[in-house]
Amino acid sequence: MSGQTVKIRSSGGGEFDCYLAVPKTDTPVPAMVLASAIHGVDANLRAIADEFAADGYVVAAPDLFWRTVPGPLPRSDNRSKERAQPRLERIKTGERDLVDTRSYLCSLPQFNGQAAVMGFCYGGPYAIIGPKRLGYAAGVSCHGTQLLDYIGELEGVQAPVCIIWGDKDHAAPAPVLDAYRNIAPRFPNLDLNIFPGVLHGYMMPDAAEAFDQRTRDFSMARAKAILADLRNGRTALRQAS
Repeated sequence: MSGQTVKIRSSGGGEFDCYLAVPKTDTPVPAMVLASAIHGVDANLRAIADEFAADGYVVAAPDLFWRTVPGPLPRSDNRSKERAQPRLERIKTGERDLVDTRSYLCSLPQFNGQAAVMGFCYGGPYAIIGPKRLGYAAGVSCHGTQLLDYIGELEGVQAPVCIIWGDKDHAAPAPVLDAYRNIAPRFPNLDLNIFPGVLHGYMMPDAAEAFDQRTRDFSMARAKAILADLRNGRTALRQAS
């Protein structure tokens, strides 16, 4: 199924676009909010949203770059730096958009009040921030960047957090992977997965050499398992088959 673009009013003033896909359902269901890579809500992200919606979940993909360079951005466009930097400041500003998106979902009769956030590259940190302080019930990070800056944020998080990288990801070099491997045993809610030979951007078909169907399928299965738990009232991380 395909969705539509809606307007969400920002609590800080103004409004932003959000791709929204809502399944036909008589029973309220969980939602997945997609925090995009620097390319924004492009065809790749909409395809992921539509896949979740086809499985019966509400999905929202807000434009996190509406304050700078709104809309999808082709990989060849050199305005990506304007969107991304200063990176930590931009990510902090986007926290409000994730809160406002969740608030918007609460107005939908199809939403059961439980939402997970799934971040890609630039959006990866929201997999930790979302459960930490934005009201999200779980987080999934796929080839996330800057996650070493957020490793301390895992303290006190009880919600499921799933992090997936390839060990050839230039945005997650060995010190980053080792840091997360070292802390993983302390956090039973952290599901850390590192795939050999997989590059940065493996989720996106137009990422040329980086795209990896097997790892993408694994990531979607993990995310759908979390949504299934939220549908059934469970919060503990469940392994996908």
